[in-house]
Amino acid sequence: MPRQQPGSSNNRRLRLAQRPRGRVDAETWRITVDPVEPLDHGRFLVRTSHISIDPAMRRWLNDVRSYVPPVGIGEVMRAHAVGEVTASRHPDFPVGTHVFGDFGVAEYAESDGEGVTVIDPALAPAPVWLGALGLPGMTAYFGLTDVGGLRPGDTLVISGAAGAVGSIAGQIGKLMGCRVIGIAGGPDKCAWLTDELGFDAAIDYKRGSIDAALRTAAPDGVDVYFDNVGGDILDSVLGQINVFARVVLCGAISQYNAESPSPGPSRYLSLLVRRAKMQGLIIFDYTDRYPEAVAALSNWLRRGGLIARTHLADGGIEDFGDTLNLLFDGANTGKLVLQLTHNPTDKDVS
Repeated sequence: MPRQQPGSSNNRRLRLAQRPRGRVDAETWRITVDPVEPLDHGRFLVRTSHISIDPAMRRWLNDVRSYVPPVGIGEVMRAHAVGEVTASRHPDFPVGTHVFGDFGVAEYAESDGEGVTVIDPALAPAPVWLGALGLPGMTAYFGLTDVGGLRPGDTLVISGAAGAVGSIAGQIGKLMGCRVIGIAGGPDKCAWLTDELGFDAAIDYKRGSIDAALRTAAPDGVDVYFDNVGGDILDSVLGQINVFARVVLCGAISQYNAESPSPGPSRYLSLLVRRAKMQGLIIFDYTDRYPEAVAALSNWLRRGGLIARTHLADGGIEDFGDTLNLLFDGANTGKLVLQLTHNPTDKDVS
């Protein structure tokens, strides 16, 4: 395969203009247009096709200490994405290779291969590599098997159950022989959980008392709680955990747009009384074990035991902010992905 250099083209990239208070808006971003430069030896160019939209992205915009540094003012917005190599001077990433990596919100990304994974589009479509076979799927897998210590016969409760991580976590729970209860917003999402994904019960947090609904759905209590939302829902579930229960803190989407810190759970003493544990989960702690999760998840996909639903939003990088806000409006079911519609007048870089 001959090594190729990029032709004449420009790269549009979305940068952080100012830190938002509450929801992101047009003032949060600015777009820069930069020429695509010739590649040095050992580097390659990726034409981005799909960008992952994740709740944690909102946290990355705050200038606070976290598991990764915040996105700096003027920096390209951090994002995981998939795309195709269109020019290469790297022997392991020839032109035509499909890849996943931290490419940012940009039409093109240059890389030396560090942290980049080759993906197989014949195994699953590109968006699935951002969902069930990507970080959300692996988060669900390790969150349940490692942090949650899920066992057959456990009662598993999942908040944000119709989202990218929650929907996969619930299906894994069923595959592992557990009773699975999902908490989601709206009758359509709840019906999807029970009718298509096989959850044993679904609770609509927008209707009635979560405490009462949870007592009905889980009369024997909760053994594992996979928390994606925090807030009042976390408090409700803490009130009904069993002895030696495990609470997996994966996310707190209900809090990410808050302009001031929210109070902690008022029922935290349940952890003491029930001798339970509550532990945070960061998927980057499992980097060296990603192949293990992908093998298990892809096997379940092939066997039909796992349904991977993707909510595709078509647009350009300028639509990233509006697409991100869909998460906080509860407008998505399954994994939310921005499918880039490149400018057809642009010359492909090859």
